[in-house]
This record gives sequence, structure tokens and C-alpha cells, in this order.
Amino acid sequence: MKTYTLTIFEKNGEKLLDHSFEALSDEEAKSRGSQLLQEHGSEEKTHRCTSPEGKLLLFHI
Repeated sequence: MKTYTLTIFEKNGEKLLDHSFEALSDEEAKSRGSQLLQEHGSEEKTHRCTSPEGKLLLFHI
């Protein structure tokens, strides 16, 4: 398992969520990240989901 990080921001740069979670693959992490965004009602907020290697899996401005 790898540890991924989902971060959600306000437009002014304030960090709303900085959540780490584990997934078996990048695809599973993208799915889990999208699910977390929906749970927090933050699909349209600025966000990013990154892999342990720094790969950007989800990104929205």
C-alpha cells in the first residue's frame, strides 16, 4: 500500500483539508480522492491529490 494525500484549499489559499490515505494503486487513489471530495462537498474547490512520488492524480483550480 502507498500513502496518498488529498489537499483542499479556499481561493485565498487557506487549507481546508490535508488528508492522507492508503491505496493499492494510483487509479484506486483517484477514485478514493474523488469520493472524499464528494463527502466534503468540495468537488469545485481548489484541490490536489498526490502520490508518494509527487505525481498529481487529481487537480482543480
